[in-house]
Amino acid sequence: MQGARPRQAELTRDTDMSQTENTRAVIEAMVDGLNDHRIADIGEFFSESFRWMGNQGCGTKNGLREFQDNWQKPFQAAFSDKVCVDEARLYMGEWAAAFGRQEAVHSGMFMGVAPTGKRVTIRYMDFWKVEGGKITDNWVMVDFAHVLAQLGVDVFAGEGWEAFDKGQKTPPAP
Repeated sequence: MQGARPRQAELTRDTDMSQTENTRAVIEAMVDGLNDHRIADIGEFFSESFRWMGNQGCGTKNGLREFQDNWQKPFQAAFSDKVCVDEARLYMGEWAAAFGRQEAVHSGMFMGVAPTGKRVTIRYMDFWKVEGGKITDNWVMVDFAHVLAQLGVDVFAGEGWEAFDKGQKTPPAP
């Protein structure tokens, strides 16, 4: 790259490393709360004005109420018997990150797909900012394309790049 380089890691540049253990405690308790399927009192972990910023298909939720009404409730309506398993967590000052999976049963409408009763794996990555003992920002990537594939829907219409992984020039026919 020629010329000036863009500034990197602006959001974490001035993190207060003394907050690492506090951040860890908030995130660990919050994940337990999600596994307990808490909605009404989830504000114990999230600030009223926190931002939940998801990838395409997930949307952005501004504030605790939007998160509860437009993420938690529809998600729990679509997927029952759900458990969250963080496979890795990282903590740095006011910041935390995790990736993992949710295992659940597709028991309600999801992206236009009627309930199948299939057990699915929902992969995700989260980055959280914790301030004053509460999550204020949450950047999220949820692999809905993978969930839909488990339900028999190919959102890439056979054009997914998995074909390159297998050394094929074109994706295999369904």
